[in-house]
Amino acid sequence: MPVEAQIAAYIAAQPEPKRSDLQALHDRVLQILPGAKTWFLDGTDDTGKIVSNPNIGFGSRTMHYADGKTREFYRVGLSANTAGISVYILGIEDKNHLAETYGPTLGKAKVTGYCIRFKALKDIDLSTLEAAIRDGAARD
Repeated sequence: MPVEAQIAAYIAAQPEPKRSDLQALHDRVLQILPGAKTWFLDGTDDTGKIVSNPNIGFGSRTMHYADGKTREFYRVGLSANTAGISVYILGIEDKNHLAETYGPTLGKAKVTGYCIRFKALKDIDLSTLEAAIRDGAARD
């Protein structure tokens, strides 16, 4: 199944209002990152074992591992979870940057080194979230 069809099916499977919020975020990230590679990770490993929530990814970055290996991965990700929605912004070296820069004006969200988690879009300031996404996407 093509990536866009997998993404559409994943979003459609979410209960409301999470479905509408996830669709709105997906559309917004596509506007912020026009032409970015899109990804869909179903949350399973190579053996079919569930290891994470499914993720929608945008953009591309090279991940470097301690053993010297590298792999391509997304830069910005979206995922529905039991408590709401998570936005992953990968590749920011300073693990305090998101919380210190965007946390104070983001609204009702939990911000970690690479994740912004919130219950619903109505709980956060979308312009602040967009700024965080743009910031992460602009990094090498």
